[in-house]
Amino acid sequence: MDTEPAAKVVKTEEEWRAQLTPAEYEVLRRAGTERPFTGEYVDTKTEGIYTCRACGAELFRSDAKFDSHCGWPSFFTPLAGDAVIERPDYSLGMKRTEVICAACHSHLGHVFEGEGYPTPTDLRYCINSISLRLVPKEG
Repeated sequence: MDTEPAAKVVKTEEEWRAQLTPAEYEVLRRAGTERPFTGEYVDTKTEGIYTCRACGAELFRSDAKFDSHCGWPSFFTPLAGDAVIERPDYSLGMKRTEVICAACHSHLGHVFEGEGYPTPTDLRYCINSISLRLVPKEG
């Protein structure tokens, strides 16, 4: 049986509700999904690090972001292998792989493979903008 590492940032649901907006809470803590092409980072080209909006953990680099035209920010790899946790998701009557923040276990999105994108990994980490915060590169 696979076990996930324990969250490093642990808060009660009341604490999460107080910290996050209702829309952020719905996606990050209840595994919701923002509407396609509505997120602030869909077309962003700014260089920097994408962090978890809930806890600030570093998740993705801008140089791993690519245009997938799917309606959500897409990355071909996380910042580090232990930045995210991938787990089976059988919701909505299909098998997908959910991506959560390894530090606080907040929902980020899903990862898909074998779609034929010209990336080094053939993976598409399809991530909700509302789950992220971009920290621009200085200089």
